[in-house]
Amino acid sequence: MSCGFYSILASFKGHFEIAIWGILIANIFDGLDGWIARMTNSSTRFGIQLDSLSDLVAFGIAPSVLVYSWGFQHFTGLASRIGWGVSFFFVMCGALRLARYNVQMDTAESKAFTGMPIPAAATIASSFVLFSLEFCDDVFFKNYIAMALVFVLGLLMVSTIRYHGLKELNLKSRKSFWFLVLFVLLFFVIYINPPAVIFSFSMIYMLWGISE
Repeated sequence: MSCGFYSILASFKGHFEIAIWGILIANIFDGLDGWIARMTNSSTRFGIQLDSLSDLVAFGIAPSVLVYSWGFQHFTGLASRIGWGVSFFFVMCGALRLARYNVQMDTAESKAFTGMPIPAAATIASSFVLFSLEFCDDVFFKNYIAMALVFVLGLLMVSTIRYHGLKELNLKSRKSFWFLVLFVLLFFVIYINPPAVIFSFSMIYMLWGISE
């Protein structure tokens, strides 16, 4: 939640790269808190609700404010209203996605996710901005492709498409060693070129769910 709030403030000031990394770092913490809770058998109903509220700030509001401040803020007239509407649509779908997860977490959501997880949607949206800042600051790409992507991400979050997650892995098995090796290699590849690699992997994840 703290990373998400910091990201929002950075977006207001036009510090978009800082805002992006706030969201990406929040993603790391989001994975760690659930893993630690399961490993220590300290998961509670209170913690589940607090986690969802934190997710809505860090992965719903923060990326929406980021994309709006970066790509849609200068719009006027009808375009301005559409940009505002698309940004809010992302937040609304994220809230619906989290509510559905809390209701179905012991049944349909116990393994694979129903609809794109909101952290993944936030990662795709923020990494798109990071990629654009680094490689393609074209007006059309920045405005209209971003708008279409944010709208599609909102739809994917409330869809019934199945997306896989790390909780499907059995980290207690011997294969977990090779998972750790791949995890280290992944960080090494990301270190080489973070904007291109993070955006590429996030888009692969999005298309992988759609294609299954």
